[in-house]
Amino acid sequence: MARAALRFYAELNDFLPRRRRAREFELEFESPCPVRHLIELCGVPHTEVELILLDGRSVGFEESVPDRARISVYPMFEALDVGPLLRLRARPLRRPRFVADAHLGRLARYLRLLGFDTLYGNDPGDAELARLSASEHRILLTRDRALLMRGEVTHGCYVRGGQAVAAIGVPDGTVGSVRIGAAFHPVHGVQWFPIGSAQG
Repeated sequence: MARAALRFYAELNDFLPRRRRAREFELEFESPCPVRHLIELCGVPHTEVELILLDGRSVGFEESVPDRARISVYPMFEALDVGPLLRLRARPLRRPRFVADAHLGRLARYLRLLGFDTLYGNDPGDAELARLSASEHRILLTRDRALLMRGEVTHGCYVRGGQAVAAIGVPDGTVGSVRIGAAFHPVHGVQWFPIGSAQG
């Protein structure tokens, strides 16, 4: 068995058990193994990661991890421009469009009210959510870590409990009575309905 030393930074520690947070720890694995597999083995969805340093070198998700490697994993940088270092995604999405899973109806409704193109449906299933995210270049919003770990999902966001509305700056109860009237429209057999309708 090969070994690697990993350390996760900032909010990525939220996905780890307490004993592994904010410290380096060792992980055993069978080689060859892509770095993405080790990251997700620790419980961190790849969609939450912006930068991976493997022995001090920026690498992509499919980079093979050698024995005794040191891996540093970072979330999105807020204050520093690390653009020249990034190797994980070909390019950012030109304009933010979203698809929300079945547990985020309220967030999806507010995003629509704020003018964002947001799909939301009556539990279409993980495979369909992942397909829509990939084929329509939408950011997948979910509280399901396993869904974000699906290989076809390139852009996603893990919505932490209780932060869905606060994350977009909508004061509680300010738009609760607003409704958007529109007809149902099917997408590949799933009834996607406009956010703000009675079903949302």
